[in-house]
Amino acid sequence: MSKTIAQRLEERFFRYSAIPTQSDGRRAGKCLPTSPGQQQLAELLADELRAAGLTKVVCDRHATVTAVCPGRVRDCPTIGFICHLDTFDAGLSPVVRPQRLHYAGGDVCLNKEQDIWLRAAEHPELAPYAGQDVLFSDGTSVLGADDKAAVSAVMEMVAGLAKGDDAHGDVVVCFVPDEEIGLLGAKQLDLATRFPVDFAYTLDCCELGEVVYECFNAASVTLTFTGVTAHPMSAKGVMVNPVLMAMDYMAAFDRAQTPECTELREGYWWFLGVEATPTVARVTAAIRDHDHASFERRKAKMREVADEVRGRYPTGKVEIAIEDVYANIANAIQDDRTAIDLLLEALAAADVTPKITPMRGGTDGAALSVKGLLTPNFFTGAHNFHSRFEFLPIPSFVKSYEVARHIVLLGAGKRKRKTATSSL
Repeated sequence: MSKTIAQRLEERFFRYSAIPTQSDGRRAGKCLPTSPGQQQLAELLADELRAAGLTKVVCDRHATVTAVCPGRVRDCPTIGFICHLDTFDAGLSPVVRPQRLHYAGGDVCLNKEQDIWLRAAEHPELAPYAGQDVLFSDGTSVLGADDKAAVSAVMEMVAGLAKGDDAHGDVVVCFVPDEEIGLLGAKQLDLATRFPVDFAYTLDCCELGEVVYECFNAASVTLTFTGVTAHPMSAKGVMVNPVLMAMDYMAAFDRAQTPECTELREGYWWFLGVEATPTVARVTAAIRDHDHASFERRKAKMREVADEVRGRYPTGKVEIAIEDVYANIANAIQDDRTAIDLLLEALAAADVTPKITPMRGGTDGAALSVKGLLTPNFFTGAHNFHSRFEFLPIPSFVKSYEVARHIVLLGAGKRKRKTATSSL
């Protein structure tokens, strides 16, 4: 008897989850990928893509995989799908042990030996899935549906297209490393040579029906406060305490504009960490805002306060470095909304109600938007990503696959409005 889509998706998920791919932020900027498991998974996917009959399969030393599923229809858009290989470091085990349980309602025992429970009272988002089969972790790690559910759905989709006879245009798939620590793989992706598409989609996080084509503009900030050391017996008028310099700096920002005090499209400043000695204090921070003009004003405010602290401590030193991390996907929306309209059509075809959400975060599509490639995001079906309580209802998982497939099939009926960045 042939296996169902649900069974095939689950098998892929378990197979890919068996490879630990947690990214390592300590190695960011030193190597790509930051963990060996990502390269291992990339090579496995490349082998499976070749076996499925895709062409132009490339797996490079940076764990970036690209491949083409050749279409039978010309003069329609070339559509891309991009997913990330890494899982989030939540301070838990990097080894994922997924399990499928039939959820009958109430609390769920994730790990009998360690007495780890997902309590229904603490997680009301689980209640609507009573009566469904659901994937959970064993409570010692994240589940990793972010983003191996996406990898599974896209791999199953293109494998089916390659051996079927459905009418569709060219489809390019891409799997990249280290999304969780700054969209590193997507940032280094050469669109012209590796991902020559008219528009693309990410599948990343999000419950059934969620659609994202608007997210934060994001920047990282590093501040270095250098003081002047002196013995307390002769410190008056001489000592400059870098800890107090850093405190004065942070105190200049509105406490109501922080992640815990904002929602929806409201931007914020986020002071992430402080390291200090009697000589130097280093502060790391993040800036987030959906509105680009407001985002730029926030960056200007950070610089202005740095100048104020310099004036307050003339014998000390203040250095500030601001680096853009990613941009709002909406910045890439010009006069062609085909990618968004096609996604909404695909949701309707899959009988899924869209939940259009301004994401308070970013996806690989946010990195690609900086390069001018419109890349909306849609759901994998999972909840509670970046947590030991992450879970993935199987029916939602199947719907994610169905939406991806409908995008490709419906895309065959669209006229190509522009030339992709290079020929396939």
